[in-house]
Amino acid sequence: MSILYAVGHLALGHICGFLTSKASKTDINMPLILLLSVIPDVDILIPQLQHRGPTHSIVAAFIVFIPFFIVYKKKATPYFAALTQHFLIGDFIVGGNIQLFWPITTQYYLSPFGMNIGIKSPVNIAAEWILFIASISIMLKTNQAATFLKPHHSNLLLFIPLLTVLLPTFQNFPVNVPTWLILPHLAYIFIFSASIITDLRGVLKYIQHALRKLCFRLQAAPLETNLYASPHLVSIQY
Repeated sequence: MSILYAVGHLALGHICGFLTSKASKTDINMPLILLLSVIPDVDILIPQLQHRGPTHSIVAAFIVFIPFFIVYKKKATPYFAALTQHFLIGDFIVGGNIQLFWPITTQYYLSPFGMNIGIKSPVNIAAEWILFIASISIMLKTNQAATFLKPHHSNLLLFIPLLTVLLPTFQNFPVNVPTWLILPHLAYIFIFSASIITDLRGVLKYIQHALRKLCFRLQAAPLETNLYASPHLVSIQY
């Protein structure tokens, strides 16, 4: 049964989100796009869920996105594309076995295209490299890469994508990474880590600034209290 590593899902999710945003003429939030690209595989971490079950359902995905389509209209399209590419392209089309129409049915569906490429096969590794290079090229050409180094609260969303490339690379979970794909994994680890650290530094600066203002107010409070408590003293001074 063929699947993509996190590198392939992240790259393909970004490409689909980017192309859809161009078609709909909307801007995208990169950390959110990348998070949605890999979030269906959260079922690996939840024992109660079968892998490629409800989280890989196009019906469930559409139901979840109905409120977002109502509120944000076409602006939600890139995020829907980033989410659904994971199981429609990355898993199902290339030969996966998924619960495509849950909860209407719990039946698992095989790809009608008959592709059965092994995850560690040269074909799959080459495909992931192509997707990775295409995604990075888009980031560099459109200056999206620079956004990772700008403090923004959404950068913390990259913690989950970071885990999807970090754990396989260093802990062999849920699968070990072949030598030929270590470099793309390390590249994503570096990008996501740098972005998260940049955001955390911004948060720390904000906290420090807030604490300084609080300390200043606390220091000024006794003086203000004394002035209001001694009106005669104030009048004498004037």
